[in-house]
Amino acid sequence: MAREGRLVLDGLVFPEGPRWFEGRLWFSDMHAHEVVAVTPDGERETIVEVANQPSGLGFLPDGRLLIVSMTDRKLLRLDPDGLWEVADISDKAPYNCNDMVTDAAGNSYIGNFGFDITDGSAPRATTMVMVTPDGESSVAADGLQFPNGTVITPDGKTLVVGESWGQRLTAFDIADDGSLSNQRVWADLGFPPDGIALDADGAIWVAVPTNPGALVRVAEGGETLERIEVSDMGVYACMLGGEGRKTLFSLEAPTSNPQPGDPRRGRIRAFDVEVGGAGLP
Repeated sequence: MAREGRLVLDGLVFPEGPRWFEGRLWFSDMHAHEVVAVTPDGERETIVEVANQPSGLGFLPDGRLLIVSMTDRKLLRLDPDGLWEVADISDKAPYNCNDMVTDAAGNSYIGNFGFDITDGSAPRATTMVMVTPDGESSVAADGLQFPNGTVITPDGKTLVVGESWGQRLTAFDIADDGSLSNQRVWADLGFPPDGIALDADGAIWVAVPTNPGALVRVAEGGETLERIEVSDMGVYACMLGGEGRKTLFSLEAPTSNPQPGDPRRGRIRAFDVEVGGAGLP
């Protein structure tokens, strides 16, 4: 379905990792090396610069910001006195880290590419790494095909991750200690998922990063419930926020690999939806 979204913010390089927190949309402008927060009316604030490219974001129970630092494969925390390293997971994540979700206890589940997607390397399966608030890290899952956007259900008992190269959404049970088990296919998609957002009906909005791209709402099992076409951009992430979390924010860019000097054509648009967001992030 073709729908006109409302422009929230443009002039971005590559927006990713959106989170709705305290009345603003927080996101990483990855290739601009900065984390930004923006109001629904487009008032932006640069929160912090991250030298090695920020990606997934999360918040600890006390409200402090967590940031995935991509190319050095670290989890960072923003304290009042600046950025601090929570964990170096380069021994568990074989290539650049990307999106993550942080649960209500402050445990963060971090995906990674698994291989260099820019040099012609063959795709290979990889890990999802869990980092506790005190910096302990462990491999929570393995054998994933480019784990990317991730959500946790409102009861805190199920994690769903998009496997971009696997073209599916994959679910796990979450134990009390944060460990994952009972890996299963939540939905076969037939297209590569990037960022995802869970709604109160248990459906998931999926960002389609091809150009032209789309936002696709799917039910468990794979039925397509809604589809919003984006004719001139890839859609790399999405988030449900705003009043009642009934605004679907779409993070868009022409390509995932912008080059130095390319025009800043990345943007964030907003669409009104019927069902509000639920769970985390």
